[in-house]
Amino acid sequence: MREPKIPRRRVLAAGAAVGVGSVAAAVGIPLLRGEGDPAKVALPRAEPLRIDHVTVIDPLDGSRQEGVSVVVRGGRITAVGRDLPAYSAASTVDGDGRFVVPGYVNMHTHVLQVDRPEAHLATMLAEGVTGMRQMAGSAQLLRYRAQGRLPLTEYAPALLAVPGDLLLPFRAGSAEQAREEVRRQRDQGADFIKTVLFDREVFLAAVDEAHAVGLPTAGHLPAQVTPEEAAAAGFSCLEHFGTGTPVWISCSTDRDALLGRDDTRLPVPNWVLGLPFVEKIVMGQMRKRLVNPAAFDDPETVALLRRALDTFDENRATELAGTWVGSSTWQVPTLVRLRTQFLADDPQYRQDPAHRLMTPQESEDWHEVLGTFTALPAQMKETYRLAYATTLRLTKICHDAGVRILTGTDSSGATPGQSMRLEFQEMAAAGLSALDILRAATTAPAEFLGRTSRAGRVAVGMDADFLLLGADPLRDVANLSDVTAVVRAGHHLTREQITTRINTRLAGKES
Repeated sequence: MREPKIPRRRVLAAGAAVGVGSVAAAVGIPLLRGEGDPAKVALPRAEPLRIDHVTVIDPLDGSRQEGVSVVVRGGRITAVGRDLPAYSAASTVDGDGRFVVPGYVNMHTHVLQVDRPEAHLATMLAEGVTGMRQMAGSAQLLRYRAQGRLPLTEYAPALLAVPGDLLLPFRAGSAEQAREEVRRQRDQGADFIKTVLFDREVFLAAVDEAHAVGLPTAGHLPAQVTPEEAAAAGFSCLEHFGTGTPVWISCSTDRDALLGRDDTRLPVPNWVLGLPFVEKIVMGQMRKRLVNPAAFDDPETVALLRRALDTFDENRATELAGTWVGSSTWQVPTLVRLRTQFLADDPQYRQDPAHRLMTPQESEDWHEVLGTFTALPAQMKETYRLAYATTLRLTKICHDAGVRILTGTDSSGATPGQSMRLEFQEMAAAGLSALDILRAATTAPAEFLGRTSRAGRVAVGMDADFLLLGADPLRDVANLSDVTAVVRAGHHLTREQITTRINTRLAGKES
């Protein structure tokens, strides 16, 4: 049988839908490969800790407590205030006028799918990420989490949520199969259902069944489902503004004419979906395309995108944002993912620090795809620049309308430019204030994940996952990334300690 061919015009809607790291899970490559069957990892218990002379910022209202102490015992915050009594057993740190904020949550990462993720995890911690939502899972990953066998030491963010296998047509080619897969993942311990590329009926069945079993849904929209329909169905959280053109068509004055033009679907007939080799063939062919789908699109697809962008209407966008507010549909824009996709030839990415985290194969793939993108016709790249500029406009429209926005990078280690620092920078470029961005990284994830009694603030009873910043985070968004130390599960780790950990892991040495 001839191998199925993936048409170029269908890649844009797949776009960031899977992510490079997701290929490993999608084709059945074991997560944490190179680790063998990992031993159980025990997070060491932290000694009591006291940090003096700091200003604590509350993201809820932007208020501050100056010149206070923060006391931690048993991995929880037990006191915040001035003139606290001495704790003889506590290690004391002089905060020296620094600012304390809750640790950040990366709500879209694929870090647990890279080969030997310890250096990547420590790098996330160094940028202030103390919690994460892994966006592609498997039965193996869920089993390892339950057994405590993931490499989640004090030098790694806490794993706050993870799905089972990606809901792709290979596993759910019909509505009934989608419902069965949702129930299977519920039984395996999945925290949510991640949807990727479906026909309309299968997508709606998966969302409906997830509601029935009490699981939220997150992911991307099929071309045949409008954002309004997904919101009405109760879709919980949209990633990358849906990926592809559905959102842009909804925001267009030519909406009715453009509906149905994007015919993106899995490029193999339904009758072969169940064959054991098809998934590996298709996903194998997509490996390099997923580094940057925009590099492989054809003029027809980009012309459809351009027509939607040229007819973008702020009133229609505001109406769509209102729909999302009314349906409580959250958004994870992952602006840095979209920026590295649409502005891939920006020179800054060639010097990005993330290059040292890439494997030789990842680096080779990235440079090859960059060459493909650079060679695209100027008109296509102009459309991509417009797409990113319009994404920033939509982000601000959504924020002003009251849409709940979460921070996420879509990072997997295979593409430079996808750090939380840069996500903050792009959110600021969209027009969000430093306080808005701090909330999107702290209190908003706590609310979305149902953890407000334990996370999102530096207060008594909260988990001891917080940051010491060198400058006032509300004065300049850049100060959100001025992380001088991290307290992770009660462990005080200086930036130098974390950097040493990263270098050790990259060198392949034991610490």
